[in-house]
Amino acid sequence: MDARYNMKRLSYIELKDYKRSMNEIPQKYFDAVSEIIRNVREKGDIALIDYASKFDGTDASSYSISATGEEIELAVKETREKYAGIFSYFMNAAANIREFHKKERDAGFSYIKNGSLYGQKVSPIDRAGLYVPGGRAFYPSTVLMNVIPAKIAGVPEIFIATPPGRDGRIKNALAVALAAELGVTGIFKTGGAQAIAALAYGTQTIPSVSKIVGPGNIYVAAAKLLVSGHVGIDSIAGPTEVVIFADETANPKWAAIDMCAQAEHTGDNTVILISDSEKFINEAERALDKILPSLKRRDMIEKSLESRAFAVAVQNYKEGFEIINRIAPEHVEVMIRMDAKEIISNIRNAGALFIGNWTPVSSGDYYAGPNHVIPTNGTAVFSSPLGVYDFVKRTSYLSLTREYIMANGKEISSMAQFEELDAHAASINTRIESE
Repeated sequence: MDARYNMKRLSYIELKDYKRSMNEIPQKYFDAVSEIIRNVREKGDIALIDYASKFDGTDASSYSISATGEEIELAVKETREKYAGIFSYFMNAAANIREFHKKERDAGFSYIKNGSLYGQKVSPIDRAGLYVPGGRAFYPSTVLMNVIPAKIAGVPEIFIATPPGRDGRIKNALAVALAAELGVTGIFKTGGAQAIAALAYGTQTIPSVSKIVGPGNIYVAAAKLLVSGHVGIDSIAGPTEVVIFADETANPKWAAIDMCAQAEHTGDNTVILISDSEKFINEAERALDKILPSLKRRDMIEKSLESRAFAVAVQNYKEGFEIINRIAPEHVEVMIRMDAKEIISNIRNAGALFIGNWTPVSSGDYYAGPNHVIPTNGTAVFSSPLGVYDFVKRTSYLSLTREYIMANGKEISSMAQFEELDAHAASINTRIESE
């Protein structure tokens, strides 16, 4: 019996010369966001109040933009009363995330050569701003994934911006409780592009930060692009994507549900199944038929599967690895008859690897330790998951001896003169001549 949900078939030949194409933001969004940023820079909190009324349907003049201690205490109380069990699970996840990210800490280096001192110091940024969406994409797990690396990096001030509800309160008590438990400095009730502008340039209430991280809609993405350079940003994330590379030793039902798990986000998520077994692909498609009717977000999953689900039959593992490295996907699940170390050595370009039948992407999305903020849209060819290194900066330092300048000064001066930078050369020569 044929499966109803047949994925589009692509060949190895079609994908081996795959060219990455970015999901470009249309100019109209930049035009709209540019005006918002300008208003926030000029008017500060007044602009935030106006936009709260326009976009959130709430009167921000009637409440504090900064969440009060009483509000945070109420959120913590509500969480303890209604979500005590799930809160404890999130804290268990926090411990795992903390353990993993502590391995990323970099102490810098220094060395002495012939009496001269060389080195690089690693310092945390002064302030980090985390944007937390207030709609469908409001995930408490994202609070963990963004705040914990910043805390480990030693960032002294971490602020959250999130849209308010119509009553002027923060929408998600659990996320507030998690933020409070993790030691966030402050929470501001403002969202959208105006929140990004406020974090970048500061207002009467909101301090400017050094880096802005966190997901958001297309207006938030446009705002992050426009303020980047004035502040750091993490990335511009596109729709989530997964490649599952499986052979006949894998469970087709597990592959099918893992495809659904990534297809349920926004309806435009990319799902690719690679296998050296056409039989396995067919079995996975039949499994989709049985699984989909029971899923709450079936409509969203079907939208993704109908438009952005693909299957690729390859001749061997080598072809599968070549496709993965060419696509450079956000998530890669590998369920094949091969040692984990060998799989890792064969995959160069991927945001995150999930190896073996017992390692679904969901385990990393929530709990196991690695970050779930991962490069999308092929950007894994040059970028990395969010980590401690995103919240630090490096400063090189140098302390030379007289002997060093006397021995090497002529070469330095000559190089500067070759580039026609006479003052550079003179700064060396005056020291040599003073002897």
